[in-house]
Amino acid sequence: MPEPQQPFDEAISGAGAGGAMDLAVDEGTSLEKTPGGPEGTGPAGKPRSLWSDAWRDLRRNPVFIISGLIILFLVIISIWPSLITDQDPLDCDLSKAQEGSQPGHPFGFDGQGCDVYTRTVYGARTSVTVGVCSTIGVSLLGGVLGGLAGFFGGKGDAVLSRITDVFFGIPVVLGGLVFLSVVTSSTVWPVIGFIVLLGWPQIARIARGSVITAKQNDYVQAARALGASNSRMLLRHITPNAIAPVIVVATIALGTYISLEATLSYLGVGLKPPAVSWGIDISAASQYIRNAPHMLLWPAGALAITVLAFIMLGDAVRDALDPKLR
Repeated sequence: MPEPQQPFDEAISGAGAGGAMDLAVDEGTSLEKTPGGPEGTGPAGKPRSLWSDAWRDLRRNPVFIISGLIILFLVIISIWPSLITDQDPLDCDLSKAQEGSQPGHPFGFDGQGCDVYTRTVYGARTSVTVGVCSTIGVSLLGGVLGGLAGFFGGKGDAVLSRITDVFFGIPVVLGGLVFLSVVTSSTVWPVIGFIVLLGWPQIARIARGSVITAKQNDYVQAARALGASNSRMLLRHITPNAIAPVIVVATIALGTYISLEATLSYLGVGLKPPAVSWGIDISAASQYIRNAPHMLLWPAGALAITVLAFIMLGDAVRDALDPKLR
């Protein structure tokens, strides 16, 4: 009769490796019980996801911290400008027109006698509103159209590609002059609508390429073979792995949308008085730059810092989400 097999542990201990094999088994067990695993893993040795890894890199990036603090400050004063000023941006005194800095008025007065500091603070609300709302609209419209075209392909993909080519051929400033010249509203919504109208093709092209790359991965093919529906594959498997490039491009584009609003307002087709905007103030101050340069420098400086902060934030997010840069 054949001899009974030895237990697994006894076979290992009786092998030629001897104590070295036991030590390797013990080390492997201890690694599993360690709360923090090796680099690239989280608690209990579990691999970190792309998002947790990206957040870990962002917290260590000084560019992200500086730009994030600037943007946080801008958002706070946009929502509650009364925290740092108690004056009305439309309260003007012509007797103080073009005067420089005075106690209680650190930035001086503009050509209408309005406080430049107060108008600069309230101008942040317009810029942040236009930038954030335009980015959300562009990302939703372009991301949905581009993602569906990349996933299904066919004639819909071909038609969308030709439409985006047409929109890419329209000069943005010229399109704004034509589109907004017939709008009489002084609110931010016509400007936001125009930016969404001309901005979605860029996001659509990025989303399309990202979805085409993601749907060729093995986990998507496995889900398809197991009978997963198109909606489940899009929402559970493709979107979480294809949205990173869209977030990067949208974050960087947010700063350009703010500068575009200021440009259109400077040309007189964007926001119109009595709205408060950095572009309107820069346009009004351009004719007084020799006699009262403070009227131009403060709103222009605030605009430059805001755009730079959002571009820096986009660069930091790109570095964190791009696996090729690791």
